[in-house]
Amino acid sequence: MKFSAVDLQKDIYIAGMGGKKPLIPVDLNELETLAKARMSTAAYAYVAGGAGIGTSMLNNREGFNQYRIVPRMLRDVSERDTSIELFGQRLPAPILASPVGVLDLAHREADLAVVRALKELGIPMIFSNQASVSMEDCAAELGDSPRWFQLYWSKSNDLVASFLQRAEACDCSAITVTLDTTMLGWRIQDLDQAYLPFLRGKGIAQYTSDPVFQRLLDEPDPTMAVTPKRQLTWELIRSVIALKANYPGGFWKNLRSDRPLKAVRKFVSIYSRPSIRWEELPFLREHTSLPIILKGILHPDDARKAVDAGVDGIICSNHGGRQVDGAISTIEALPGIIEAVNGQIPVLMDSGVRCGADVLKALALGAKAVCIGRPYVYGLALAGQAGVEAVFKHLMADFELNMGLAGCTSVEECRAPGVLKRLG
Repeated sequence: MKFSAVDLQKDIYIAGMGGKKPLIPVDLNELETLAKARMSTAAYAYVAGGAGIGTSMLNNREGFNQYRIVPRMLRDVSERDTSIELFGQRLPAPILASPVGVLDLAHREADLAVVRALKELGIPMIFSNQASVSMEDCAAELGDSPRWFQLYWSKSNDLVASFLQRAEACDCSAITVTLDTTMLGWRIQDLDQAYLPFLRGKGIAQYTSDPVFQRLLDEPDPTMAVTPKRQLTWELIRSVIALKANYPGGFWKNLRSDRPLKAVRKFVSIYSRPSIRWEELPFLREHTSLPIILKGILHPDDARKAVDAGVDGIICSNHGGRQVDGAISTIEALPGIIEAVNGQIPVLMDSGVRCGADVLKALALGAKAVCIGRPYVYGLALAGQAGVEAVFKHLMADFELNMGLAGCTSVEECRAPGVLKRLG
């Protein structure tokens, strides 16, 4: 679809003449506040929470404030092109939807509502490894719209290979390998709620829909014979009901089956592997011809190793501040990563991007594109598909207007010397 920031802005103001305000707040702080009121306490904690005391999340936002845009005047910016070329595809804007797991915490339509919104805009969806809906069902909704797949490297290489094969069959354009979640960070909001959605069978649709994972469930599991005794409580009963209801087939089909419990136990036992090393990356290339992008790179030396390993791209990311408390912000890490790769592979960035000015700053520092996470989840919580679509439209419009008002008519011009000034 053809998108115009000026037209969207005009439409909002004209609708306001009749007393109609935007479907969801344009102000992301207000959007989060309203979404928090709509979501359960545990669901909001899972989405909004970060590692430890949240220093990395704060760093991500404060990092952008170290840079100032320097607008240039008297340039013809009446025509603006925000599109980019990425892995052979033309995208309408340098913006992708980050992989976010367990989206049914925000809305019952979960991933399907998101992909339907992104299909309208042409923005790529990075399917989450921890999705609430299988990649096949999401791909069926997307048609020709672009999509990638996020991979958590499991302890089962057979399962990893199966995920890669399924992603190719679903016409994904790239594989994003998340490196920074070989273990869960110390997330105090989730711990205070004593809540991990996967234990209730949520966010494991990629697994339960996978033939290799189903085969693993049929193998003998000695842990199933050892069931720790727990006090029977209403909360435990509700958790078991949820576990059976979330497994394919629903509660009544799974009422007398131990397969939902086996699935959760198997998932927990193989979910991620802390022992992954650089020397193992060729395994991915052996099992997919898709571009391989490493997500979670923050150190220039790791960026150089990625280039030497022959990967196709990098996402400079600290996982939205959810893994390491006190980590460097991604915008602070970005210039070193850009210098290290020296134009050999594209570098994207996520974590902390909240407005059009943030997108412009990332591009000016050399990023090819940015990925957005929590804001669209809040839009999903408030208004489903329409809420997600509104979040991305607002961000695209904000970026387009900032780009033009800074004196740039294209993404490439955003990278010209002098667009940014660093403080200090």
